[in-house]
Amino acid sequence: MPGADELFRSTAAPAAPEPEVAPAPAAPADPPAKPAASGRVKHDEKITVYVTAEELLALEQARLAVRAVVGRNVDRGRIVRAALAASLEDLEARGGESDLVRRIEGSSEPR
Repeated sequence: MPGADELFRSTAAPAAPEPEVAPAPAAPADPPAKPAASGRVKHDEKITVYVTAEELLALEQARLAVRAVVGRNVDRGRIVRAALAASLEDLEARGGESDLVRRIEGSSEPR
């Protein structure tokens, strides 16, 4: 039986090699860009998050509520990415007073 690598291999013809380009002169270092909700784009990275049945139900209800407000389908991943971006912005702005830190400190999860 074929493995996952064989099942999901690329069927496109290999691209022609790109010509080598001299590196551009180094620009002054800017602070890293703040993550924003990425929306509907191809994502190269993946994580798995386990949630309770109640959390999944709440996420699905939020998806339907956003759909009612926006007037189009919004997938759960997009909602999670938007919530992550908002949470990280809050953490950067408020540090230890952020909602993220408050929720983590108040949780009963093992550390």
